[in-house]
Amino acid sequence: MARSKEFDVDIVLGKAMNVFWQQGYEKTSMQDLVTGMGIHKRSMYDTFGDKHTLYMKAIDRYVQNTSANMEEQVKEAASAKGAIRQLFELILQMAEMDPKGCLLVNTAVELSYHDPEAAARVNEAFLDTEQLIERLLLDGQASGEISRRRPAADLAAYLHNALVGLRVMVKTTRDVNKLQGIIDTTLEVLD
Repeated sequence: MARSKEFDVDIVLGKAMNVFWQQGYEKTSMQDLVTGMGIHKRSMYDTFGDKHTLYMKAIDRYVQNTSANMEEQVKEAASAKGAIRQLFELILQMAEMDPKGCLLVNTAVELSYHDPEAAARVNEAFLDTEQLIERLLLDGQASGEISRRRPAADLAAYLHNALVGLRVMVKTTRDVNKLQGIIDTTLEVLD
């Protein structure tokens, strides 16, 4: 008879995600994972597979959490412009709570060049965010809140690029006025 797990898989995966997020993929050893997850090495392999498979699952977990957070922020906004601003403000809020930055940006910088699977995961998540921004832009253009002088797809790519840049900036500065100025200047394109 198979033994039942003595740990909550979701909680342990969250712990692995935090270890990778803190140290990066390359600097994280199997012992770091075992210690950080609080499980035996055999249990880790049996449940999650090898280090790379565990990392991909951690990225998926991060994307799921981040996407849900973004969707929640967007729903609370009173307008398309407000929703887009909320996405940018969320980056500042997240950085204030946790200075590790964005796991997707960290992965893009560390692994995308030589790890096609990691690059694909990052690109897929980035595309999802860009499409969310495009939907908001289309809503804003349909209501007349946002000018139609630029195609929504082009604006979405531009704004997503700025959002990723902001995710990098929050790792390098705590100057909230500077960061807020970047957001304000970036979003002037919507006026």
